[in-house]
Amino acid sequence: MNKIFEKIFPKDVISKRQRVELTLNHKSVDRAAILEQLSYNPDVISLYTGKIIDDYHYTLEDICEVIRQTTDMIMPPVAPRGTDRVKTNDGFVIQHDNWSSWHVSRPFEDVSGAKDWLAKKTKTIKELKYNSECCWMPALEDNSQSTLSYSSEGIRKAYRDFMIGLQQKIGDTVILNYSITGMCSVFDAMGLEIFTYFYLEYPEVMMDFMEVSISAEIRRVHLVADKSLSPVILIPEDFSTKGGPIFGPDFLKAVHYPYLKKLTDAWHEHDIKVLYHSDGNYKKVIPDLMACEVDGFYCLEPACGMDIVELKKMYPQMVWAGGIDGVELMERGTPDDVRVEVQRHIIQTDVLRTGGMFVATSSEINPPVKSENFKAMVEAVGEVYNNDFVE
Repeated sequence: MNKIFEKIFPKDVISKRQRVELTLNHKSVDRAAILEQLSYNPDVISLYTGKIIDDYHYTLEDICEVIRQTTDMIMPPVAPRGTDRVKTNDGFVIQHDNWSSWHVSRPFEDVSGAKDWLAKKTKTIKELKYNSECCWMPALEDNSQSTLSYSSEGIRKAYRDFMIGLQQKIGDTVILNYSITGMCSVFDAMGLEIFTYFYLEYPEVMMDFMEVSISAEIRRVHLVADKSLSPVILIPEDFSTKGGPIFGPDFLKAVHYPYLKKLTDAWHEHDIKVLYHSDGNYKKVIPDLMACEVDGFYCLEPACGMDIVELKKMYPQMVWAGGIDGVELMERGTPDDVRVEVQRHIIQTDVLRTGGMFVATSSEINPPVKSENFKAMVEAVGEVYNNDFVE
């Protein structure tokens, strides 16, 4: 009897969850698995829902319908943000522009003010940390890491309800949710210039925050981690440009790697794989990140020198994702160009036999991406199957 499961292509042999887990565990697959973030492109939403989309007037449910049809794994979808200007609880003013957001102003203007802001945040988290009935939960969407107070059971229930509710909307597609150390939230909130001077003058304030932040996040991990909800998590910590890491090795060894290792270990305690994300070219520090025991990497920008075929051959023990050029190729290329590149990745990484690679763009499906190019990316995956695959 044939098993009943949700298919992207008629020839699919196994479920999306099976395909994702085999890929993560470097096992052979029937076809390459597709990973994406599909929240931001009205033309793609229109193409797959059959709806006429005016500007960004579509819903979370519309995005989820596209997810079911096109992906094996997805980062949590976000409905269009609108164009409001909002103020966070700790005083940041943020401008939304449907698919992107940026800081308009901060509750400080100099290094001293930044130090006071972070010290206050650290104190708030500390007070929650030592209250057995409360737990810190980072708010990822406003980039300010607002602190919310919930009971431990409330945190667990909120996470589980979110994951199950989303799963009901996206069918069998696997959810790739987020977990953070806190480092990038600080320099994003301060801005790189203020952060640089702040860290030079007050490194102890930053280190105090990191200790408190990671302790609180690890406690949250142990409350919410559940492999039945998803076998994998994403740690997004942008710290590179196209020329290499923003920060030097001494900073990363002090402020990032130890905390990344602790967070990775916490998820591994629950048998959940960890993918690490940064934009830019972080090739030179891949060995350092591997020493933190992450299982793989997401977002490989070819224009920055991050070629997924080269990287998978160099580090075959790691999982690689996000190597389809999201700008030159997906925005400006043709569907035929896209097919050629997708199939180059599939064939030259030997993913059908060895797993360890997800087909995904390097910059998500942002508004400038041509809908016909996204369609070509998906269809190209369905044109290359492993004829020797045995379930």
